[in-house]
This record gives sequence, structure tokens and C-alpha cells, in this order.
Amino acid sequence: MASKTSSAAEPETVCSSPSLKISKEINFRRASETLDFFRVMGANIIDPENTNTHGFYNGFLRSFIKVDHIQRGRLACTVVAKAPICNGFGTLHGGAVGSFVEVLSTACARTVVAEDKELFLGEISISYLSATPINEEVLANASVVKTGRNLTVVALEFKLKKTGNFLYITHATFYNMPVASL
Repeated sequence: MASKTSSAAEPETVCSSPSLKISKEINFRRASETLDFFRVMGANIIDPENTNTHGFYNGFLRSFIKVDHIQRGRLACTVVAKAPICNGFGTLHGGAVGSFVEVLSTACARTVVAEDKELFLGEISISYLSATPINEEVLANASVVKTGRNLTVVALEFKLKKTGNFLYITHATFYNMPVASL
């Protein structure tokens, strides 16, 4: 491993670590392309200070969700794919999809699980069928598939509002745990 130097022969970007090491087995062009990929994906963007505050994530994520309908065991929402949650390719970021699955599945499970039980998210399964273009509206429909004393399973499907085409199909498994009384 060669350590990073400030010579013109090595790539240098804002997103690289000061202790960046580039193996001798990889050529300069490949290393530059890899670092450029991280730059294009936004790795060199510094987060604003207010993102480090408690509760920022919850409010930030909720700002892209509009709840359309709630009933026992069902939840319907509209999610808008705005720029802050899209990737460098101009589509909804897969991590944002995962975050929406967590939030919406939990909200749907809460429509059937008693408040005195704590929910523990044990598993999420996401099938990415198609990408969501930036500024598109997505319909998210969650429904409880199974609920019991110890387990709740929620299915969630995302469809493009314009066409009705499936984007993502997900399942989330929650373990229902009674709150410990000490």
C-alpha cells in the first residue's frame, strides 16, 4: 500500500481521507474514477450543523411523507422523491426507500399493536423493481399481513402515482415485546 502524497500523480478530492492509501495493484485512472464516483454521489458535501441535532432525522424524513388514509391494519401515504433524498442518478436513493419502509411499516403496525407493547423491528425485505425519478409522487400502501401476541408482519408496496407501476415491494417483521416492569 502506498500512502497518499500531495504529488500531481495521485488523485486528490474533498471526499478522500487525509490518510488515503491506494494499492500499487490499482492504476491511477481507476483510483481517480472511484474517487470521482464518490464525489458525484455527494460524498464531498459537508452536512449543515443543524443535521446533528436530536430528532432531525424524524422531521427530515416526515417532510417527504403525506398521510392519505389510516385505518386498523392499513395505512396509505404519498411520498415525494425530492432532491435531498435522491442519488446522483436522479432517482430515489435506496437508503431513503429503506427509511420509508421502516417508518411506514412501524406506523402501520402501531394501528394493531397495543401501546403497552414495544415493537422491535427484526427484519426488512425490499424488492427494488424500478427506480423513482426525481420529483415524482409515489403511493405507499401498507397493510398488516399477520399479527399475533409476539409477532406482526407488515407488507408495503410502493407504486408510481402517474402510472401505477410497482416500484418496491417490502415486508417488515416486528417482534411485540411487553414493556418490562422493574
